[in-house]
Amino acid sequence: MPSHRTRLGVDIGGTFTDVVLEIDQKRFSSKVLTTYAAPENAIVDGMHQVCAKAGVSPAAIDQIIHGTTLATNALIERRGAKTALITTEGFRDVIEMRTESRFEQYDLNLTLPEPLLPRNRRYVLRERMDATGAALIPLDRADIEALADELADANYESIAVGLLHSYVNDAHERLIAEVLAEKLPDVMVSLSCEVSPQMREYERFNTTIANAYVKPLMKSYLGRLKDRLANEGAACPVFLMHSGGGIMSLESAADFPVRLVESGPAGGAIFAADIAAKHGLSKVLSFDMGGTTAKICLIKDQTPKTARVFEVARTYRFKKGSGMPISIPVIDMVEIGAGGGSLAHVDAMNQIRVGPESAGSEPGPACYGRGGDTPAVTDADLILGKLDPNNFAGGSIPLHPHNSAKALDTVIGNTLDMDATEAAFGLAEVVDENMANAARVHAVENGEDLSEYTMIAFGGAAPLHAARLCEKLGVSRCLVPQGAGVGSAIGFLRAPFSFEANRSVFMRLSDFDPAKVKALFDDMSDEATRFVRSCDANADILRDHKIYMRYAGQGWEIPIALTPEQAANPDEATFLRLFETDYKALFGRAVDGMEVEITVWSVNAYTAQEATTPLADTGTLTSLAPTTTRPLFDPALARTVDAAVIARAELPTGHIAQGPAVVTEDETTVVVPASREVLTHADGTLDVRTKETTQ
Repeated sequence: MPSHRTRLGVDIGGTFTDVVLEIDQKRFSSKVLTTYAAPENAIVDGMHQVCAKAGVSPAAIDQIIHGTTLATNALIERRGAKTALITTEGFRDVIEMRTESRFEQYDLNLTLPEPLLPRNRRYVLRERMDATGAALIPLDRADIEALADELADANYESIAVGLLHSYVNDAHERLIAEVLAEKLPDVMVSLSCEVSPQMREYERFNTTIANAYVKPLMKSYLGRLKDRLANEGAACPVFLMHSGGGIMSLESAADFPVRLVESGPAGGAIFAADIAAKHGLSKVLSFDMGGTTAKICLIKDQTPKTARVFEVARTYRFKKGSGMPISIPVIDMVEIGAGGGSLAHVDAMNQIRVGPESAGSEPGPACYGRGGDTPAVTDADLILGKLDPNNFAGGSIPLHPHNSAKALDTVIGNTLDMDATEAAFGLAEVVDENMANAARVHAVENGEDLSEYTMIAFGGAAPLHAARLCEKLGVSRCLVPQGAGVGSAIGFLRAPFSFEANRSVFMRLSDFDPAKVKALFDDMSDEATRFVRSCDANADILRDHKIYMRYAGQGWEIPIALTPEQAANPDEATFLRLFETDYKALFGRAVDGMEVEITVWSVNAYTAQEATTPLADTGTLTSLAPTTTRPLFDPALARTVDAAVIARAELPTGHIAQGPAVVTEDETTVVVPASREVLTHADGTLDVRTKETTQ
């Protein structure tokens, strides 16, 4: 990836918008409250703040890379455009019937998540393709025109088109798009053959609907953003972080906004992977907690785990299958409604519950003094001594402890007969246990033991809660990098330009056709390369090839990585050998004599990243004896202790301080409980370890 002298990374979260300006090796950052009605306002405000800190004008910025949770929030909160689905006759209810899987087998009262579109917004056309792409029932243009008139009367803003087997033959979907462009030129259209050309109708239809649902919102926002930045003097190229961990052009993002659904969290995973590489860590648990959500991701060998399908808004104990499936290349992580702004209440069984509702930035937690009267996680953190009311966000947002105490008393304390501190303790323990449980579930789903992992914590709220999560999860070490409070925005500046093309072409190894396979890989390589070239016309482009294989009769596939040579010279015996090797590694043995199938083919094109230089060993440690203390509630001890207060700049490389302590900086605060101690590495990363580990 080419080096740009002055680059801006921008991450819009549910509560804060993080802005990072990087000039060569120097970074300048700012956190501003997200402006919901016009998110670009917060970006412009933050841009001017960091430019003032750096002493440059917006015109000096060479490149802006942006990630956002706006698309995710629109899906979770059902705040998208008025959208219709056009599908094959007989398949109107696919998104409501889902699959035969039950995410909780023994719950007789199981409630399935509502589909994104109600039945009266789902329309059918008489047509049919078979699994080979042959037309069994031709599509009549007159039928499309009649349906277009019906859709026009209903005033839809966006239309999703998902037909049976269109991933093999897209002719019928293209014909529908042609008619809609003539009859409804102002309505946005999303085709499943473009958005997610993969088998499995439920996932493909749902992904296309999600793309259509957020497309008007995101296209309008991205257009306003580009114009506003240009008017402010930053007329440089603007790129978007996508869910797969790479960067795409603003124009591609506007056409395929569903690929932005996990863009902010993906930047965080890239940031954590970069830190893991510097510290030589092979197993990392990335923990990103902001104002609205918490994201947890497993990173092995400095590479975040990826997937072809992920779920937005899991509704049942974080279980797979209880959310909204999105079938796109994505960094695999679990995301829950647990952030600094997550609101607490007491349920009918007198239990404290936290989230997923959030105070956001308007009005924000009660302590912001903006009219909020329900306690949020930030209110509990303030009462427990984790936050300094006079130095929150570098002193730009004064906090009001009496507002927090009043909200905690009103909502929790009076109901459960607790004082404000007990209520704050209960609230914090609930949200920490929610996040720990999400991490446990994610680890179990991936067959991993978290005790072997090192946590990397970032986001404005994560360093406040990371050590407590480590205590709950049995993790002995947690790293808090420099710039942790704006980690995702920094991650955007570390990501390559990339695009992954996928195709569902069913092929049994007994019918293996090398010429067809080579042509398929060449076609996908051209598509992926074209997207990357739209971002950078001159950079060297690398390509990863992958196929998804299974035994005949199995319901799911495993990914098989190919070298460029294996993709350029496809060979049946090589593909079988690779599949059996990976299958044995996963399940213990191969199945002799069973037919093997390939279902999905993938090519990821990306620009090369700069090599990471490993850090030198810290060497001999020097003890630091702070002179300032403040009260801090230690949940493991269930009592208030005197904690040392240390400015991050006052804990230089090779120095170590004993917990309990709080390490302060503008964007966040690192809480070190009595069970831990903290030292500083050469890159400024804080290493919070159990005392036994360091000794």
